[in-house]
Amino acid sequence: MRKFITQGEGLPQWSNPISHAVVVGKMCYISGQLAVNTDGQYVPGTIRQEAEMAFNNVFAAATAAGFSKDELVYIDIAFSDLSELKEVNELYMELFPEGRRPARTIAEAAGLPFGGKIKVVATAVKD
Repeated sequence: MRKFITQGEGLPQWSNPISHAVVVGKMCYISGQLAVNTDGQYVPGTIRQEAEMAFNNVFAAATAAGFSKDELVYIDIAFSDLSELKEVNELYMELFPEGRRPARTIAEAAGLPFGGKIKVVATAVKD
Protein backbone atom coordinates (compact mmCIF):
# COMPACT_ATOMS: atom_id res chain seq x y z
CA MET A 1 0.00 0.00 0.00
CA ARG A 2 1.26 3.47 -0.86
CA LYS A 3 0.72 6.73 0.96
CA PHE A 4 1.28 10.02 -0.87
CA ILE A 5 2.19 13.02 1.30
CA THR A 6 1.15 16.28 -0.36
CA GLN A 7 0.46 18.35 2.76
CA GLY A 8 1.63 18.48 6.34
CA GLU A 9 2.61 20.78 9.15
CA GLY A 10 5.64 22.86 8.18
CA LEU A 11 5.65 21.68 4.55
CA PRO A 12 5.71 24.13 1.67
CA GLN A 13 2.44 24.41 -0.20
CA TRP A 14 3.44 23.82 -3.81
CA SER A 15 1.72 24.78 -6.98
CA ASN A 16 3.77 21.99 -8.57
CA PRO A 17 2.08 18.60 -9.01
CA ILE A 18 4.34 16.57 -6.70
CA SER A 19 4.22 14.65 -3.45
CA HIS A 20 6.64 15.76 -0.75
CA ALA A 21 7.04 12.10 0.17
CA VAL A 22 5.75 8.70 -0.80
CA VAL A 23 5.58 5.82 1.66
CA VAL A 24 5.80 2.29 0.30
CA GLY A 25 5.79 -0.33 3.05
CA LYS A 26 8.59 0.51 5.45
CA MET A 27 10.27 2.92 3.00
CA CYS A 28 9.75 6.67 2.68
CA TYR A 29 11.03 8.51 -0.38
CA ILE A 30 11.29 12.27 0.15
CA SER A 31 11.25 14.57 -2.87
CA GLY A 32 13.92 17.19 -3.38
CA GLN A 33 13.48 19.94 -0.80
CA LEU A 34 14.70 23.49 -1.22
CA ALA A 35 14.95 26.72 0.76
CA VAL A 36 11.22 27.28 0.41
CA ASN A 37 8.86 28.54 3.11
CA THR A 38 5.41 27.14 3.90
CA ASP A 39 3.87 29.51 1.34
CA GLY A 40 5.98 27.87 -1.38
CA GLN A 41 8.20 30.93 -1.78
CA TYR A 42 11.95 30.56 -2.28
CA VAL A 43 13.91 32.24 0.55
CA PRO A 44 17.39 33.18 -0.70
CA GLY A 45 20.20 33.22 1.82
CA THR A 46 23.67 31.96 2.56
CA ILE A 47 24.39 28.32 1.78
CA ARG A 48 23.95 27.48 5.48
CA GLN A 49 20.59 29.28 5.69
CA GLU A 50 19.32 27.58 2.56
CA ALA A 51 20.62 24.19 3.70
CA GLU A 52 18.96 24.56 7.11
CA MET A 53 15.63 25.36 5.46
CA ALA A 54 15.97 22.49 2.97
CA PHE A 55 16.80 20.01 5.76
CA ASN A 56 13.92 21.33 7.88
CA ASN A 57 11.63 20.66 4.91
CA VAL A 58 13.05 17.12 4.64
CA PHE A 59 12.37 16.58 8.35
CA ALA A 60 8.84 18.00 7.99
CA ALA A 61 8.15 15.66 5.05
CA ALA A 62 9.47 12.68 7.02
CA THR A 63 7.31 13.61 10.01
CA ALA A 64 4.20 14.07 7.85
CA ALA A 65 4.85 10.57 6.48
CA GLY A 66 5.17 9.07 9.98
CA PHE A 67 8.97 8.82 10.03
CA SER A 68 11.55 10.42 12.29
CA LYS A 69 14.82 12.14 11.49
CA ASP A 70 16.60 9.10 13.00
CA GLU A 71 15.03 6.85 10.34
CA LEU A 72 16.71 8.71 7.48
CA VAL A 73 19.18 6.33 5.85
CA TYR A 74 20.17 8.14 2.65
CA ILE A 75 20.65 11.80 1.69
CA ASP A 76 21.37 13.13 -1.79
CA ILE A 77 22.50 16.76 -1.94
CA ALA A 78 22.79 18.87 -5.09
CA PHE A 79 24.73 22.14 -4.88
CA SER A 80 24.77 25.00 -7.33
CA ASP A 81 28.38 25.58 -6.18
CA LEU A 82 30.23 22.59 -4.76
CA SER A 83 32.85 24.89 -3.21
CA GLU A 84 30.26 25.53 -0.46
CA LEU A 85 30.44 21.91 0.73
CA LYS A 86 32.42 22.79 3.88
CA GLU A 87 29.59 24.89 5.34
CA VAL A 88 27.03 22.19 4.62
CA ASN A 89 29.31 19.50 6.11
CA GLU A 90 29.43 21.53 9.34
CA LEU A 91 25.63 21.67 9.44
CA TYR A 92 25.37 17.97 8.54
CA MET A 93 27.56 17.04 11.52
CA GLU A 94 25.30 19.11 13.80
CA LEU A 95 22.08 17.59 12.43
CA PHE A 96 23.31 14.00 12.42
CA PRO A 97 25.58 12.89 15.29
CA GLU A 98 28.50 10.56 14.77
CA GLY A 99 27.31 6.99 14.34
CA ARG A 100 23.83 8.14 13.16
CA ARG A 101 24.72 9.82 9.87
CA PRO A 102 22.81 8.67 6.79
CA ALA A 103 24.69 7.52 3.72
CA ARG A 104 25.11 10.48 1.39
CA THR A 105 25.93 11.54 -2.12
CA ILE A 106 26.75 15.05 -3.29
CA ALA A 107 26.94 16.61 -6.71
CA GLU A 108 27.10 19.99 -8.35
CA ALA A 109 24.05 20.76 -10.44
CA ALA A 110 23.36 23.65 -12.75
CA GLY A 111 19.98 25.27 -12.69
CA LEU A 112 18.43 24.30 -9.36
CA PRO A 113 14.82 25.49 -9.03
CA PHE A 114 14.40 29.18 -8.17
CA GLY A 115 18.14 29.65 -8.71
CA GLY A 116 18.67 28.07 -5.29
CA LYS A 117 21.96 27.00 -3.80
CA ILE A 118 20.97 23.52 -2.57
CA LYS A 119 18.43 20.73 -2.97
CA VAL A 120 18.14 17.81 -0.53
CA VAL A 121 16.54 14.42 -1.34
CA ALA A 122 16.18 11.70 1.31
CA THR A 123 15.11 8.14 1.98
CA ALA A 124 13.94 6.79 5.33
CA VAL A 125 13.31 3.22 6.51
CA LYS A 126 11.32 1.81 9.43
CA ASP A 127 13.10 -0.98 11.31
